[in-house]
Amino acid sequence: MLTKLDTKSPRVKGLCFHPSRSWILASLHSGVIQLWDYRMGILLERFDEHDGPVRGIHFHSNQPLFVSGGDDYKIKVWNYKLRRCLFTLLGHLDYIRTVTYHHEQPWILSSSDDQTCRIWNWQSRACLTVLTGHNHYVMCAEFHPGQDLVASASLDQTVRVWDISGLRAKSAAGSGGSVGGLEGRLGAATGQTDLFGSSDVQVLHILEGHDRGVNWVAWHGGGMPLLASAADDRQVKLWRMGDNRAWEVDACRGHYSNVNCVIFHPRQDILLSASEDHTVKLWDVHRRNTIHTFRREERFWVLSSHPSQNLFAAGHDQGFIVFKLERERPAFTVHQNVLYYIKDKYLRRCTLGKDGKPEHDYPIIAHRRQAGSSPGPKLGTPFKLSYSPAEKAIILCSNSNNIETAVYELFILPKEDSAPGPNPNPEFMEGKRGTGVSAVWVARNRFAVLDAKSGQVHLKNLRNETSKTLTDIPQCDALFYAGTGKLLLRQTDKCLLYDTQQKIVLATARVTRCRYVIWSHDGSRVALLGKHMVTSCDKNLKIIASIKEASRVKSAAWDENGVLLYTTSNHIKYCLPNGDQGTIRTLDVPVYLTAAYGDNVYCLDRQAIPRCFKIDASEYKFKLALVAHRYEEVLQMVRSSKLVGQSIIAYLRKNGYAEVALQFVKDDKTRFNLAVESGNIEIGLESAKKIDEPGCWHRLTQIALRQGKHQIVEICYQRTKQFNKLSFLYFVTGNLEKLSKMLRISEVKKDVSGTYQNALLLGDVYERIKALRAAGQHSLAYLTAVTHGLNEQAEELAQLSEIDTYAIKPHPEARLLKPPPPIQPLKENWPLLHVSKGIFHDLALKPKSMLDNSVESALQFDDDVAKGGWDLDEMKDLDNENETADALSDGDVSTPAEPGTGWGDEDLNLPADFVLDPSALKDNLSPEGMYIPPSPGISQTEVWLNNSQLAGDHIMAGSFLTAARLLNEQIGCVNITPYKEIFERYQSSSIIAIPGLPCTPAIRAYPHRNWREAGVRGGLPTRLGSIDDLTSKLHVAYKLTTAGKFQDAVYKFKNVLLQIPLLCVDTKKEIQTSEEMLGICREYILGLSLELHRQAIPKDSLDQQKRNCELAAYFTHCELLPVHQMLTLRTAAGISFKLKNLKMASSFARRLLELGPKADMAVHAKKIIQASGHDPGDENPVNYDERNPFKICAATYQPIYRGKPNVVCPFTQALYVPEKAGTLDTIAEISELGKKCVGMKISPLQIR
Repeated sequence: MLTKLDTKSPRVKGLCFHPSRSWILASLHSGVIQLWDYRMGILLERFDEHDGPVRGIHFHSNQPLFVSGGDDYKIKVWNYKLRRCLFTLLGHLDYIRTVTYHHEQPWILSSSDDQTCRIWNWQSRACLTVLTGHNHYVMCAEFHPGQDLVASASLDQTVRVWDISGLRAKSAAGSGGSVGGLEGRLGAATGQTDLFGSSDVQVLHILEGHDRGVNWVAWHGGGMPLLASAADDRQVKLWRMGDNRAWEVDACRGHYSNVNCVIFHPRQDILLSASEDHTVKLWDVHRRNTIHTFRREERFWVLSSHPSQNLFAAGHDQGFIVFKLERERPAFTVHQNVLYYIKDKYLRRCTLGKDGKPEHDYPIIAHRRQAGSSPGPKLGTPFKLSYSPAEKAIILCSNSNNIETAVYELFILPKEDSAPGPNPNPEFMEGKRGTGVSAVWVARNRFAVLDAKSGQVHLKNLRNETSKTLTDIPQCDALFYAGTGKLLLRQTDKCLLYDTQQKIVLATARVTRCRYVIWSHDGSRVALLGKHMVTSCDKNLKIIASIKEASRVKSAAWDENGVLLYTTSNHIKYCLPNGDQGTIRTLDVPVYLTAAYGDNVYCLDRQAIPRCFKIDASEYKFKLALVAHRYEEVLQMVRSSKLVGQSIIAYLRKNGYAEVALQFVKDDKTRFNLAVESGNIEIGLESAKKIDEPGCWHRLTQIALRQGKHQIVEICYQRTKQFNKLSFLYFVTGNLEKLSKMLRISEVKKDVSGTYQNALLLGDVYERIKALRAAGQHSLAYLTAVTHGLNEQAEELAQLSEIDTYAIKPHPEARLLKPPPPIQPLKENWPLLHVSKGIFHDLALKPKSMLDNSVESALQFDDDVAKGGWDLDEMKDLDNENETADALSDGDVSTPAEPGTGWGDEDLNLPADFVLDPSALKDNLSPEGMYIPPSPGISQTEVWLNNSQLAGDHIMAGSFLTAARLLNEQIGCVNITPYKEIFERYQSSSIIAIPGLPCTPAIRAYPHRNWREAGVRGGLPTRLGSIDDLTSKLHVAYKLTTAGKFQDAVYKFKNVLLQIPLLCVDTKKEIQTSEEMLGICREYILGLSLELHRQAIPKDSLDQQKRNCELAAYFTHCELLPVHQMLTLRTAAGISFKLKNLKMASSFARRLLELGPKADMAVHAKKIIQASGHDPGDENPVNYDERNPFKICAATYQPIYRGKPNVVCPFTQALYVPEKAGTLDTIAEISELGKKCVGMKISPLQIR
């Protein structure tokens, strides 16, 4: 049984697959109907309108409808698109057991505990006929899939077969209660239904043979005249029908309780039965024996099969499961362009054609004598095929899940198999057979076989004779091909690369339950496929990329570019060599990739039919060229292909190729964002002018300021009307002419503050006095005039405003505050260091016409700016001034003219044969004729990161991200919050700052712990934490524990525990000490947390007192120091004695005496033993068994006995119940429970 979905819910009483979609309906005993997507494993919808259990459920074959029947006597018809009930059919007088649609007619068949079956017309919503005759509950009724027959099963121990051909004839004549049938309408309206039988339906057969009530009946769907019935007599019976009679064929015995359901396999001669003995059994229809038994802890109630796929469902007490009986993946292998695969009983050969079509597909040999006609089921289908091209030999492996029946077969192919079109029905070839779970080639004429019973690997020759046995090979459960002389061994959580000659493990990869291994064409890469994981490795099993998928991974193949293509249940995806991934296309049905050449992908479907389809590989080829720095190819693809979509743009932005993403975008906002990210000011300006939003101009201003492009900053300030900033820009660039124009603009706009600021920047005292006078500040205007010796203006102001001239006197040392005049106005952008631009700037991604608009042309004001940005209509009163904003750009920002004749152009009079030596300039200039700065050196923190793989050293270097990644790989750390204070303290202690001279920065020093031999690039940071420091902190926690301050003690122990993974030690003894310290902290935190939980429990009821006693008993099993162990035993003995559990109290007291306590504690223990008597007992038993070894769950504080399932914390190694898998541990509160990790690394000795 291959489980595809396992749900948890109340008891499931009905199941039905959708005929085309990956949906299944489940009717529950709670009255809820659930709609699940079994491929994705998600609950899509809930329908809750029935009162009481819903027992029957069924999908319509081509309408968006389903029908349900429940214990409320109602049949409801639902539309799952509208998500509501359309109508309700009433008529039954008791519980409804089953409902089903007819495959052709608009009929619904229902069976009920009112001892009848009814056929309804769901279009006219009328009851067509009532089938009476049973004298007990009718448990099941089914339409025949091809004939006008109905079978019903009842608790009266009979199965009845009904002929409904008369009802079909009546319906065809237009009077069967259809939408247009008048007679049917009248009959339904007047209630003239015959409750004691109908002439439209006749009983053909009454099948008697069961000793108890019959629960289910099922028709054979393959055309055979067979019926199967399941009953409370624990038997499944087969019935055969003839023209005039029906008889029992045989009975299948093997169940130990009531058999509730039975169905036929849609395509094989197999019966499936579900029983209350917790089993689902498979039966051979011909031999009537049990093929296989699937067992669970719940009782099974119902079965269902998919009409077209190899899927089954079984409902039980706690939900339902969807499963397969066998794998549908065909066994195949590919050598060069030839595909070998298994279909039915033949091994076939197919040439993968260059034109995208499979060619010369024909069988080579028959590896089985019969196919499809054998009386037994086809459960021995080969699942793995290996091919040796040198010897033309094939190995087939079957039944890997069952060690007892796992076999392999060796075939030597005939030499004439290369000729196209040989015998289409080749004869059966007897192969050399042997037992083994896996068999793969290790050389041209030798193969390895894994014997799962002994764990040994046998190397065999082409005569199937063992030539060598590998006895000391690591334990594994499967073998995979890994090249000549090598094997890939699969273990539960990893794969090993093993050399059969040297008998050593060459490499290891942490991959959980690898299922398939696919090597690249040159053998340099390998893909390891798990159930939901795709892991790409190099030939030494170094993991390159690991991808987790939500749906199941089906297959994979490498193309000629080294890209891994793989399929899931519903997608074809790709994985690049650097780990980038994406989706190529969706799939309607799963396929299995065999090869990929160019845009052609070859695959096999579940019917083992070779197929080929085209894919659009431009996306991953573009990414591959970008990663490989093949920029010419990237440019060609940009110009020629149609790469569009948000995914490619997001990929380019994420990987720092914003300038490339610009070539795919036409949306102005997106182009602006990409231009800002890539620093392309020209495109940013172009897009900002089209968008014309303040936010864009603000962002462009910041980028332009950082690049020193003050001309673009000027445009941005003009667009956003930031006059104050614009004035300051003119001031710092020395453009006094435009600054004076800003003064006049502020006067026109009556901006007094702006006018005064501009006058101050210009040093114009007259304008300052004018601005102060306009603002009503006559005193300040008078003081300004007097200070600067403008007596006429001062007298005028004094007379006008009656200012007290004696009270306002200028400072005797006052002088004119005027900015220094610019020596050379800055007309060009700020000079920057010339560096080479990216390849996409140099190779002209944009057409030349788009690059002709230079910054100078962009600076010329357009009409929109002249009219809307500056309000120049208010400047008409100015004399000798231009009335447009073009006056602000008088050509002073244009490109400088060519040097004039005044500079001289004298001829050097060099000889005609003089040749300049190019090497003369090599030392001073780059090939482009510009200065190239030296590369910066490596900082000491980067040296520390390169030299160490310890988390503590990475923290000291300030690289918290890599430290967190190391902790996640080593101890499963997923919650870094508790480490925040520790990380900051470590990092701040790693660098020494030495004060320098005044007005100079401090000098940074990086102390090393290996300063004697460190050198320039061999340093390691000093140690902040040590074993001795943690030991002293541990003693403080011990004292707090003795004093009974448990909360403070837990805090101290956790602090020590968190610092242990950050240690950096050198010797094995220190590593051992650290591990012992970790165990001590774990036991104390667990025990003290348990005790705090016990103290918080109220003790009002007896159950609470018993739980209090349990926790006290569990506390005694924590591994503490003897002094603390004695305290736990004394507490547990006292609590047990008070609860009158004298046996427990006596046991604790004896354990206390064994530790040698003080006199008063020993006397107390002896009193308890004496009071308990010679044969003590427990009056209130609790969940505690001291003789059965156990560990305590650190989350639920429940015992986990030896051998019971559990999950382990990867850091503290504390145990938890399985339900806590994937949650956060409760000891250190940092690790994910059950996560597979490499283990704590605190020393270079562990990494080597």
